[in-house]
Amino acid sequence: MSDQIENFLVNSNLLLNAVGEGVYGFDINGNAVFINPASEQMTGWTATELLGKNIHEYHHHSHENGSPYPSHECHIYNTMRDGIERKITDEVFWRKDGSNFPVEYTSTPVYKDGKLIGAVAIFRDVSQQRSADNKLRAALKKVQDLTKKLQEENSYLQDEINKTWSGTGLEGNTPAYQEMLQQIDIVAKTDSTVLILGENGTGKELVARNLHQLSQRFNSPLVKVNCAAFNANLLESELFGHEKGAFTNANERRKGRFELADKGTLFLDEVGELPLEAQSKLLRVLQEREFERVGGSKTIKVDIRVIVATNRDLLSMVEKGLFRMDLYYRLNVFPIKIPALRERLEDIPLLCHGILKQLNSKLNKNIQGINKRSLAKLSAYHWPGNIRELQNILEREVILSTSELLNIQQDFPKNKQTNKNFNKTLADVEKAYIIEVLTHYHWRIGGDNGAATALGMPDSTLRSRMKKLNVKRLST
Repeated sequence: MSDQIENFLVNSNLLLNAVGEGVYGFDINGNAVFINPASEQMTGWTATELLGKNIHEYHHHSHENGSPYPSHECHIYNTMRDGIERKITDEVFWRKDGSNFPVEYTSTPVYKDGKLIGAVAIFRDVSQQRSADNKLRAALKKVQDLTKKLQEENSYLQDEINKTWSGTGLEGNTPAYQEMLQQIDIVAKTDSTVLILGENGTGKELVARNLHQLSQRFNSPLVKVNCAAFNANLLESELFGHEKGAFTNANERRKGRFELADKGTLFLDEVGELPLEAQSKLLRVLQEREFERVGGSKTIKVDIRVIVATNRDLLSMVEKGLFRMDLYYRLNVFPIKIPALRERLEDIPLLCHGILKQLNSKLNKNIQGINKRSLAKLSAYHWPGNIRELQNILEREVILSTSELLNIQQDFPKNKQTNKNFNKTLADVEKAYIIEVLTHYHWRIGGDNGAATALGMPDSTLRSRMKKLNVKRLST
């Protein structure tokens, strides 16, 4: 049986000796039958020393605090017993010299002819990531402690914070939003990769622009790529550029977004929409900071800071095989979660003030404020489209208004959250909202009077979301 799993591992492309992650293969008895070079480098144990042996007793025998870790509790060995895949993020492996290092690993069962014959463990040393996270979080805690102290000493601190962020488009008084602003302020000064998480319309691009503006790279370009707007082939050319004659209609050499962002910041929006093929190519560039143009052989090196954004649950996509685990860890260095508008309804008066100021300038109006009844109406709504939806509604109302005091005429649907219906997924809610908007605009997608404009997104993005959510117009 050990020969079968050994042959399986050696012949599998997944387990090439060139990969940076450590790879172990075990037979059904828990003995090592495959050990790659990366494993030897990370642990100090050579394949000769461990092949045919119970690896758990060598460098998985104790928890980080030194307490015993019996093999019958080991997640890797349990996979060999029950055939269930496991993903672990909070354990350590022990080196030959007696030191340990934090690891994240997956244990995957291996079957042959429907019979469980062993398991494969893939692990990575996350010491640097943990160290960077700890430093950033320690710095964040210091800022939070200082903020708390200043709040106790100065009742006007909140006003001063608002002045600091005035004009950036990022304004809010709720604790969750203030914490997000503090995170932006801290991580902006580093070159760490930032993963911006938030629903559609929460302002992910705005956060990215502020991260760039507050960084040491603010005098260099911020280059944006909408990952949902290109298929795998076009995306490669868009990111890395191409040489003249590389493909049909490639009539001249073109620089890609990575090259254009050199010395600056590259913002990858909607990164969860990347196809797997493109994910592999992106990972290599993020690791090596070098690439070749399509159709070229010259290696181009770049110095960039990477910021990515998504409204999707990337970890769930990893578990479903839709997003590469190694790319996820490469991007998830410092996540920033943007609160949805329904989670900070107290900020609506402040947001309305800023939006109305912009609309006065854009539409040549002189709206001085918004009445209390309208504010109450806005605060009772559940805002599936978030701030983008609020901006669109206020712009419509300002255009129609003949008074200096805005009175919201539009009626809003009742807040569906009051029904406590938590059975629907986020995708279900998004699909229902898109259908609602499309129906209102008679299923017109593009143009000034189309649904894409109302939703505040490009036509291509709306079509991509409709395809992914299976949104189709019902025949009448």
